[in-house]
Amino acid sequence: MSVTEWAEHVGRWSVVVMWAALIVRARPAWKESHQRGLWFAILTAASATTLFQPEVVDWAVDVTGDSGAVTLSRNVVGVLAAGLMLLFVVDSAHPRRARLVIASALSAAVVLLLVMDLARGDYSGPLIPPTGGPPEPSTAYWLVVCVTHLIADAVVVVLCVRYGARTCDRDLAWSLRLFALGSVLALAYWAGHLIHLYVRIPDALPWLAVIINVHGACRALTLLVPTATGAARIVQQARLVWALWPLWRDLSAAVPTVVLAPPRPTRLRQLLGLRGSLALQGHRQTIEIYDAVLPLQAHLAPDAYDRAAERARELGVPAGDVAAAALAGALGQAWRAKLAGEAAGEPRSLPGLGGADAALLLAVARHWAVMSRALPSPEPVP
Repeated sequence: MSVTEWAEHVGRWSVVVMWAALIVRARPAWKESHQRGLWFAILTAASATTLFQPEVVDWAVDVTGDSGAVTLSRNVVGVLAAGLMLLFVVDSAHPRRARLVIASALSAAVVLLLVMDLARGDYSGPLIPPTGGPPEPSTAYWLVVCVTHLIADAVVVVLCVRYGARTCDRDLAWSLRLFALGSVLALAYWAGHLIHLYVRIPDALPWLAVIINVHGACRALTLLVPTATGAARIVQQARLVWALWPLWRDLSAAVPTVVLAPPRPTRLRQLLGLRGSLALQGHRQTIEIYDAVLPLQAHLAPDAYDRAAERARELGVPAGDVAAAALAGALGQAWRAKLAGEAAGEPRSLPGLGGADAALLLAVARHWAVMSRALPSPEPVP
């Protein structure tokens, strides 16, 4: 695959990702005003990137019959996108005067491009020839395009790096980093075109196309950071529910009074048949396991924990996991004693189970299948 074909392939995927991100984040953006500016900035960037795709250019030329208008529109939308990116970054941290200056400079650049295009008269459209000849409509036109992008992207990089170093919000920090990365790629692209304006470098043009298309993907990922964080949180909550289910099912069978609703027959049905959110289900399972531990401690054998720890070492449990495995073994002994009908004795506390620690329960649950029956079973009470 040639560099040109690769650039076109990356460009198609970049456009798909950008528009998909805009669709996914449209509703949250309209609900939360602080995300609206970013959404509109990415919308203009997606429009500009879309207009750079060969298939879109060919289609637009077929529809309008004017290749010059298509190229001019692409440049104008690109300049608008760069300006809106800058306005988004300075919106909340700079005074209104700074935003007015940026908006005025952006408007002036757009008007200047239109005037220079009209002044050229009838021609085939803005173009920097790959190998020679004067740029169309003029060198000044392309200077305005390149310099506007370079200034806007350079300021965005500086501000994003500065704000990213100050914030304690993880989502915001990642958004700013990706935004800065996209602007760095845009800087490289327009710096390359500025050099090409004076020293023709046709072999570099396909690589510049790859850079600007990757830049589009970075912009899309900026918009998707909250979605990715939410998805990661859901996966983590589902993992907690899934991992705790066997331990929760067995202990609640021995102490059914601690559960609000009995466990479903399988893990999958438990996940698919939730009556509330995953977070609520995971919290409920954690609390109900700890509630079940309290009465089960009255069924612990005097040396259950120590014997379970010794058994865990015999089974080759890593040293760092022996404590959790011993808890699983001791709880397993108490659980089976309760189910066998043994009378409760004096409660014996288990080390480390003094608070509702989900991480500890996850460690215990990892060893539950093996260690719950590692100690001898009690004799059933007649």
